[in-house]
Amino acid sequence: MNGFLEKYQTKGSKDEFIHEVAAVCVLTGKILLQNGAETYRVEDTMNRIANSYAVHHAQSFVTPTGIIFSIEDHDVTQLVRINQRGTNLRKVTEVNTLSRRVAQGEVSLNELYQLLRQIDRSTVAYSEPLQIFAAAVASSCFLLMFLGKWQDLLPAFFAGGAGQAGMIYFHKLAKVKFFSEFMSSIVIGMIALLSVRLGLGIEMNKIIIGAVMPLVPGVAITNAVRDIMAGDLVSGLSKSAEAGLTAFAIGIGVTSAMMLG
Repeated sequence: MNGFLEKYQTKGSKDEFIHEVAAVCVLTGKILLQNGAETYRVEDTMNRIANSYAVHHAQSFVTPTGIIFSIEDHDVTQLVRINQRGTNLRKVTEVNTLSRRVAQGEVSLNELYQLLRQIDRSTVAYSEPLQIFAAAVASSCFLLMFLGKWQDLLPAFFAGGAGQAGMIYFHKLAKVKFFSEFMSSIVIGMIALLSVRLGLGIEMNKIIIGAVMPLVPGVAITNAVRDIMAGDLVSGLSKSAEAGLTAFAIGIGVTSAMMLG
């Protein structure tokens, strides 16, 4: 891999190359962090890419809201702010696959930057109608998993789909964190309550439990635990707090629906 650096040294543009490597590493970390990757995975991937291009002694510090990347012995430090985070494991997988190709020397620096830009600009993996349908099917399956009645299958299906649709709509309506989860839970609670009162469902609790499962921050909770176990206490505790507030918003939303009903 030293060939990369030697090539730029002969051109007298070593500093430019170092800055380009730092920019590519930061872009890699940004994509991973915005799409649900763990903190240690983000830091490890950034450092491995830098080492693959013979830029050693790279240091990275990642929190849920920002990335700091620095290269020792060089006047190179970059900071990027992370304002939006979600879950798109497809992008995480694509970046991981790309980093392995880089480690094997199959991708040049310019090519890597272009590929990362394509991944970053790509839209969501699945359309909104498909997300709503998948949430509806998952809600029905969760209902059966929690030993719900077969008569509650259809109410859970519609409640789960309506909850996901509300999640998408309210997130577009207001970018306030936890607002979409709160409003979607109200929608789910009202549908469950209405279905039981109309005789379409039997156990309201099971319908609600099945329908809210797609809203539960499972990835955030898992990443929080893994970050804490890996020693990234700042990221782990902040993600735990975020997941706890999301669960709190879901609970308050369901309770509000019960009170309104």
